[in-house]
Amino acid sequence: MRTITYSQAIYETLREEMERDPNVILIGEDVGTFGGVWGVSGDLVKLFGEDRVRDTPISETAIIGAALGAAMMGLRPIAEIMFGDFLPVAGDQLVNQLAKARYMSGGKAKVPVTVRITTGAPGSAAAQHSQSPEGWYMNVPGLKIAVPATPADAKGLLRAAIRGEDPVLFFEHKMLYAVKGEVSDDPDFNVPFGQAAVRREGKDVTIVAIGGMLPKALEAADLLAQEGIAAEVIDPRTLVPLDKETILASVRKTSRVVIAHEAHKRLGPGAEIAAMIAEEAIGYLDGPIARVAAKNVPLPYSPELENFVLPGVADLVEKARGLVQSRL
Repeated sequence: MRTITYSQAIYETLREEMERDPNVILIGEDVGTFGGVWGVSGDLVKLFGEDRVRDTPISETAIIGAALGAAMMGLRPIAEIMFGDFLPVAGDQLVNQLAKARYMSGGKAKVPVTVRITTGAPGSAAAQHSQSPEGWYMNVPGLKIAVPATPADAKGLLRAAIRGEDPVLFFEHKMLYAVKGEVSDDPDFNVPFGQAAVRREGKDVTIVAIGGMLPKALEAADLLAQEGIAAEVIDPRTLVPLDKETILASVRKTSRVVIAHEAHKRLGPGAEIAAMIAEEAIGYLDGPIARVAAKNVPLPYSPELENFVLPGVADLVEKARGLVQSRL
């Protein structure tokens, strides 16, 4: 085990998988000579050449379309989308082509495409560069969705995505790139999709924290512990497939649940998780299903207004405390 950053974990996985399999390629805006706008792809173009690490035009449609075509011809492309806000530009390629090619070909066309996408607010990036669009694509059958929150999961889920046979939307929160954590040295280490992680055990309230909300949820759990409230923190790790059983087992134990994500509250990923809990575990609940999420307005540039719109640690503490105290 080594301690590295989330960004290093992704870079290492890209390099290792490209060394292992010559069919793995990387395409996207500025992924080559510039090393990626977030610096994640680093020196990969020097190591593997421009045939395998290709800068593309500023066209999300072209990036996803090229990745789909390359996959159907036997390659394993990794396509980088610099900002998740612009993923809808490639909407038809994602929704009507990438997600459906394997189904519409009766399984003859394999589509092992990994789409790396930055998500979340990095601070004063305003309305068009700060969104969290993960939930938008949960409605599209045929796409897997990963939301790693730790360096180990960034590495393990990315490796599983690259080696898999299905298209994966791999969301990387910008504020996690510098986060450090222990990562296995095993060259085959991977994290299976559909297996949530219990990051902290507790008996009083469950907090389901998605992606970049995990550090805030763990901080909130520390503060709640000072008040005698034991919060259990669940990290789904993937939204599609979703590990329902781990979430439901926790809800059955605590009888209270808060779902936290940085996406807007209205029809965010928490809405689907809340519906699932209501359908399958409502009899165990001692209070309403609570959601902590961004307010339903475009994200502002002003730091003060941005902090007001985005969900924070204090919001989590308030919601969890309210659920527990309402039962006392």
